[in-house]
Amino acid sequence: MTSRSKERVAAAFRRIFRGAPERNESPSSPLKVVPKTQGGPATVQAAASSPMASPARRLLRCRDAVSPAANLDIAANAGVVPAQPNKSSRLHFPGASFFKSKRKQAAAPQAANSSSSLASSSSSTSKTSSNPLEQSSGHGKAVRTKRLMKELKEIQKLQRATPQPNFTAELVNDNLYEWHVRLYAIDPESDLARDMREHGITYVLISFSFPDNFPFAPPFMRVVSPRIEKGFVMEGGAICMELLTPRGWASAYTVEAIVMQFAASIVKGQGRIARKPKGSKEFTRRTAEDSFRSLVKTHEKYGWVTPPLADG
Repeated sequence: MTSRSKERVAAAFRRIFRGAPERNESPSSPLKVVPKTQGGPATVQAAASSPMASPARRLLRCRDAVSPAANLDIAANAGVVPAQPNKSSRLHFPGASFFKSKRKQAAAPQAANSSSSLASSSSSTSKTSSNPLEQSSGHGKAVRTKRLMKELKEIQKLQRATPQPNFTAELVNDNLYEWHVRLYAIDPESDLARDMREHGITYVLISFSFPDNFPFAPPFMRVVSPRIEKGFVMEGGAICMELLTPRGWASAYTVEAIVMQFAASIVKGQGRIARKPKGSKEFTRRTAEDSFRSLVKTHEKYGWVTPPLADG
């Protein structure tokens, strides 16, 4: 508040308290309004309970006893408020608008700061929760990595502990999600084992590719070498096993369980080494993927029925 405003407020209070209220003879009527005269403003007579009553007490009594219209009339004649009362019918003193403007100016930056903080918090929340698919995919990749590292360590530990393991596993170009598995455990009494001894082949090389959502989805598996016919081995080396399809897969299956299941099914299906490759299709992974999708659609339509052994 400026010095000028302070002086105006002090002058207004001096005008109000200039005329000391006179005692009222009747104790039952503590205040009495004297009508406005031609030569001066209206005055208020008050019967104070004590002659030493403070001006503040007298002011409060005047405010409680005199009607709002009389208050406005007194203040207007004293030069404090305009003669026309406003809608709220309250006394306004000089400097009130000054305090109100100061409060508004102080509240404005606070409101701006609060709105900006709310906006920043909402934007940060939207950033963290705007891409749930990315969050789920990142979590799935972490699960896949942890699971494959654990299984690879167990297989390598078994390889070192066993002089002649049933199978071995190694990474393709140090890629944790691409494995080459060498299967040695083939039933020695089977036709496939005899063919392997005849051709000097000691193992069946199998390729594993693990998707991003492994172990909740099955890996893609194909025979790389030798080229085998029958034994549930399809074109391109694709393998017809219900265990490798989304319907027959379970996250509890391990790589070891898949390899052992394949070793049993290839013997059960009377697999043989192909002496003369049939057909003109290339023996590639793409051919194997196309063949696997086709057989999955067929089995989903007609069910998984094991064909006769003669059909492979």
